Amino acid sequence: MFDPIYINDGNEKKFWGFSILVLNWDAFLEELEVDKLEDATYHFKVWKEGNNGKHVTIMSCGHSSLNHTLSVACEVPNDTWYFEIVPFQGWIPMSYKIFGSIVSVLVAILLSMGYWQIILRREKEAVYAKQIEKVATEAQHANQAKTRFLFNMSHDIRTPMNAIIGYTQLLENNLDNKKQALDYISKLKSSSTILLSLINYILEMTQIESGKLDLKKEIGDLDDLVKNINVVVEPLIKEKKLHYSYHLEIKHHHIICDKTKLREIVLNILSNAIKYTPEGGNVELLIQEISFENNKVKYHFIIIDNGIGMKEDFLPHIFEEFAREKTSTESKVPGVGLGLPIVKSLIDMMNGTIQVESKLNKGTKFTVELSFLTSLQVENVNERNTSTLDFSGKHILLVEDNELNAEIGIELLNTFKVIIDLAKNGEECIKILEKMPEGYYDLILMDIQMPIMDGYEATKIIRSFNNKNAQIPIIAMTANAFEEDRKHALQLGMNEHLAKPVDIEKLKDVLTKYFNHEKREK
Repeated sequence: MFDPIYINDGNEKKFWGFSILVLNWDAFLEELEVDKLEDATYHFKVWKEGNNGKHVTIMSCGHSSLNHTLSVACEVPNDTWYFEIVPFQGWIPMSYKIFGSIVSVLVAILLSMGYWQIILRREKEAVYAKQIEKVATEAQHANQAKTRFLFNMSHDIRTPMNAIIGYTQLLENNLDNKKQALDYISKLKSSSTILLSLINYILEMTQIESGKLDLKKEIGDLDDLVKNINVVVEPLIKEKKLHYSYHLEIKHHHIICDKTKLREIVLNILSNAIKYTPEGGNVELLIQEISFENNKVKYHFIIIDNGIGMKEDFLPHIFEEFAREKTSTESKVPGVGLGLPIVKSLIDMMNGTIQVESKLNKGTKFTVELSFLTSLQVENVNERNTSTLDFSGKHILLVEDNELNAEIGIELLNTFKVIIDLAKNGEECIKILEKMPEGYYDLILMDIQMPIMDGYEATKIIRSFNNKNAQIPIIAMTANAFEEDRKHALQLGMNEHLAKPVDIEKLKDVLTKYFNHEKREK
């Protein structure tokens, strides 16, 4: 092989001649062992740079183009040769490339998932933050409403309480006048009953909201309803010098209803009318019979006043909890803002309607429409006379842990001339029953919440006896006064449920029911 030789002549290169190199090419290739490169799965190429700057191939494996080669420069006389090699499949095998691609895709997916998880978590945190803020705001409003409720609730309780305190003072001053004293005692009893009903009414708000409140079916007398309500509101009417009138335009006086709830509805609306009517104003209660069909009567309970009234824009909110019209606030009339919402709920439960008409500084008119079945069997309360009842010889075991309640219970029972034994808790009750002969006691009056052993547990044990005592009538006499408490007591084996404070008439009815038979064998 030969190459041209140039010499420098100043700034130019002049051709001088050729250098001739005689090689044994086969020996040269054998010496370099380039033939083994292809066996080792390598492409190769030997080249040098010509005078024109282009690559001059000296030898190669025959592959047209090589990429990403490993290049080694070798100095030869008067020149430089370049030796390049590259694996057939490149420096990175295809399997590695595929694997790398898969790994890259997976990493990209994982990174994307991580990124979106971060984004979603931040969004959730933002949503949770808003929810927490909303809950905190609602809790704050609820606490404020609760504070207003506790602060203002005294008014609704004060209405019957004023009657109790007032008639108590009058009773103290008229003890020598038996007729007047009995009248005051009767009014005290009615006001106390209303107060108890009102307390239950407030406690039953949660039952109304949860849908657990059940309406009772009792025989009610509309004349008694108005009479009891008038007793409660009479002191307030006199105090404010109001002109109060009531009218019953009805033919059917006795109905099947929840007497307590019906009384609460009318009393609440009437109390509001009295409360928001200035001194010397007019208040009217009117009960009208609208229709009678298939033993069902439709009534309108109408309460009208000429008090401070309400603005028209407030009327759509009148049945919202804790809602109070601005004029009532400005007039400094106390109120909790819960009465009408509960009234509306009770009326809805009775499948009735309530409408309100009002004009500012003119007055308000409420119209409640309710339908009831008429009562075919009416009990004349005036004919009751507890003093004529005589259950002499009957043994009653009174189970009561509170000394005051026990004293009241004993005094009530003494009215019926029964023989009374007292146990202070369920465990003591069981011991007394085991000590006395079988069938000695004709009836057990059982409190529920007591230390050591409560009334429920004692009832279970009594019902498990293998003797006559297992059949003793057990009457729950407890402050647990809700319908669900009554059902629970009956499910555990009790026969009846009397709510404290015990009504002597209801107690008489229970004793009559279980003593109206032949005496047990002793």
